[in-house]
Formats: sequence, C-alpha cells, structure tokens
Amino acid sequence: MKPPESLTEVRARIDALDGELVRLLADRQRLVRAAATFKTDEQAVRAPDRVERVVAAVRERAAAAGLAPEVAESVWRAMIAAFIEYELAQHRSAADGTGTATG
Repeated sequence: MKPPESLTEVRARIDALDGELVRLLADRQRLVRAAATFKTDEQAVRAPDRVERVVAAVRERAAAAGLAPEVAESVWRAMIAAFIEYELAQHRSAADGTGTATG
C-alpha cells in the first residue's frame, strides 16, 4: 500500500475502512442473531470461556498482522460486550413475545 500523501488522504482511507468494518459488523450481527436461536439461557449467551478463547485468538492474529494485541483485545472485548447485550435483548424480546428487538 502506498503511503498517504496528506491528512485528507489518511482520513479518506480511514473512512473507507470504517465502511468495510460496518459491513463486517453487520454480518457478525446476523450471525449473533442466528446463534441466539440455539442458546437457551443467559449463561449460554454470556459464554465467558468462549469469550476468553476468542480474545486469545484475536491477540495472536493481531500480533501476526502487526496490530498491537492490546488494541485488538480492547476492541474485541467492547464489541463482544455489545453483541452479548444485543443477544440478551433478542432473548428477552422472544421470551416476552414482543419481538421488539431489531437487527
């Protein structure tokens, strides 16, 4: 990748990457919604052992890709926490019959 030649170019590239990240997160959200249908309780949603395995794998991938593992871990923990809350809302709406959770 050619180095950017201006702050404007840096920002444009970041904006483009942000667009790609949003699309990938939307894909991840669809999979979270699918996973919610297989889980029967809050403990299955929270899955702390799975969270730790995911974070460990992300740290390894980050290091191999040149991303600071601490940054990757922080981002993934925030993302996972947000998706756990989303999935719990899916479960709550299904349990109360409102179907109001969106995604």
